[in-house]
Amino acid sequence: MTELSKHNPTNRFSGLAEVYAKSRPSYPADAIEFIVRQCGLGNNSAVVDVGAGTGISARLLAAQGPTVIGVEPNDDMRSQAESESLDFENLSFLKGTAEETLLVDNIADAVLCAQAFHWFRAEEALAEFKRILKPGGWAVLMWNERDEKDTFTKAYGDLLRELPETLAVEVPRGLAGQALLDTKSFRHQEVKHFSNEQTMDEDGLIGRAFSASYAPKEKDVAEQFTLKLKKLFRDFAVKGTVSLIYDTSVYVGKSE
Repeated sequence: MTELSKHNPTNRFSGLAEVYAKSRPSYPADAIEFIVRQCGLGNNSAVVDVGAGTGISARLLAAQGPTVIGVEPNDDMRSQAESESLDFENLSFLKGTAEETLLVDNIADAVLCAQAFHWFRAEEALAEFKRILKPGGWAVLMWNERDEKDTFTKAYGDLLRELPETLAVEVPRGLAGQALLDTKSFRHQEVKHFSNEQTMDEDGLIGRAFSASYAPKEKDVAEQFTLKLKKLFRDFAVKGTVSLIYDTSVYVGKSE
C-alpha cells in the first residue's frame, strides 16, 4: 500500500473538477506518440485510462484512434470528463477504482495512469491492470513533474512547499513509478522523459495552484496564498504570462 492511498484519494478531489479541467497542464505530443508506438496502438486497439480524472489524457489517446475507457471513482471528476468529451465517439467513462475497475478480463491493449498512480495501492493496482490487459498488453504510468532547474518553476515550487501537505504528496508521487519497474508481473520495463511547458496568465497560475488536492481550503489561508501567487506572478511575468516547465516521465511495462 502506498502512503497516499490512505489519504482519501477519491473524495479529496471533490469540488476541484472545474478548476482541474481548466488549469492542469496537458501532456507533450512526443510522450503520447511514444505511448502509441511502444504499445502498438491503432484504431482497433482498446485502452483503459485508470484514474482518468477530467479526461485530459483519455482525450489525447482517443484522438489517436483507439477506443478508450476512462475509469474514475470521483463523481465530480467523471462528470466533468464526460461533459468535455462529447466530441469523441470512441471515448467513454465508468465508475471504478484502480484496484477494482469492474472491467472484464483481457479487455485492454494498454492501461494508462496519468498523474494518478501514486494514489493507488500499487501492488493491487498492478495486479488489476494485468488482469484486464490482453496477453502482451502494456501498463503505462505518466506524470508531469516540475522541472525546478527553471527559475520561475522553482520559485513556484518553493511557494507550494510552504503548504503543510505538499511534501507529503509530492515525495511519494515522485517515487511511485518505481513499482512498475520493480514488479515481476511485467517485463521490458523502462522509463522515458519528455519536456513540457504550461504558459498561463495570472488567473491561470492561481487556478493551477488551487487545482492541487493539498491547496488550502480555509478562506483566510487561501486568501493569503492567493496574494503570494499574485506577487510571484508580478515578479516573473513577461508580457502578461509565466511558464511552468515540467519533466514528463512515462513508465512502461509489458504484461506476460
